[in-house]
This record gives sequence, structure tokens and C-alpha cells, in this order.
Amino acid sequence: MATTIISSAESEVKKWWISLLLGILYIIAGVWVFQTPLVSYVSLSIVFSVFIFVSGISQITFSISNKNEISSWGWYLAGGILDLIIGILLISHPLMTMTILPFYVGFWLLFQGFMIIGLSFQFKSADVPNWGWLLFLGILTLLFSFLLLANPVFAGLSIIYMTAFAFISAGVSRMFLAIGLKKVKNTFK
Repeated sequence: MATTIISSAESEVKKWWISLLLGILYIIAGVWVFQTPLVSYVSLSIVFSVFIFVSGISQITFSISNKNEISSWGWYLAGGILDLIIGILLISHPLMTMTILPFYVGFWLLFQGFMIIGLSFQFKSADVPNWGWLLFLGILTLLFSFLLLANPVFAGLSIIYMTAFAFISAGVSRMFLAIGLKKVKNTFK
């Protein structure tokens, strides 16, 4: 029987705080985008590129440190590798990044949204309180990803604000995930 992240908490999910740190970073990135809407689109693409790169390294670290505790650690590793590859591509091709940034952001958020929704149902089955908020925020992240993917050509403030909302939504989701992981971990101590 495959072990989920929730059922594997019995043997202690390590580094749950990485999700909390990522959530804080996402929220900071979202607030920064809100506060500097007229900063060049190049700045947004550079910040996003570095952010995705760091996110990939963090997820890879989380998955590898939990490979003996979580049977589905490969999904976390795959997500981290995907973020790392996308980060490298974005950093190495800044002009291309400006053109296709909405697609990158949209697909990245799509993946994050589905991951958060899946984890919310694992939290529900483990009777973690407030799992519904994680589900709501995962759906919200999905909605932002669909908006970005449906309208990738329009640039300017709308893409900047949608990106800011998406970062904040993903950040709050990550923070709820971290709190839930910590509660599950503490339940089994």
C-alpha cells in the first residue's frame, strides 16, 4: 500500500518548515509585484526566474530529505526538478522569458494548484483542522493559472497584478500546508 505524506508523518516529516519558508517568499514576491507595478517587465521576469530556481532547489531538498519517510517523495522531487529546469531556462533566456512569462507562470501555478488540492484531501483524511482552506487556496491558485493561460498575450498591469495575486495565493497555500504538516507531525510524536 502506498504511503501518503500524511500517513508517513508517523515517522516524522522532516523539514516541514521549507513549505512555510516558500510560502513567505511567495507572499513577499506578490507584495513586491503589487508595490512596483511600473517597474519594467524585465525585472519581473528576472525576479521570477530566480524565485523559481530557488523554489526548485528547496523542493528537491524536501523530497530527498524525506525519501525514506514518504513513498510518494518522487512527486515532490519531480516538482522540484521541474521548477529547477524552468528557473534555469528563465535565467538563461531573459528576452524569451519576457515573451512567454505568462505561460511559464500559468503552467507553474497549474502544477502548484493541483499539488495543493491533492494535499488538502490528504489532510482531510488525516482529520487535520482547516483542510478546507488549503483546498480553497489550491482552487484559487488554479483559477489564477487558468486566467494567465487563457489571456497570455495581454501584458502590462493586468499580467503584473494577476501574477501578484497568484504569488500571494500560492504563498498562503504553502503556509497552510506547512502548518498542517507540523500539526500532523506533532500528532504522531
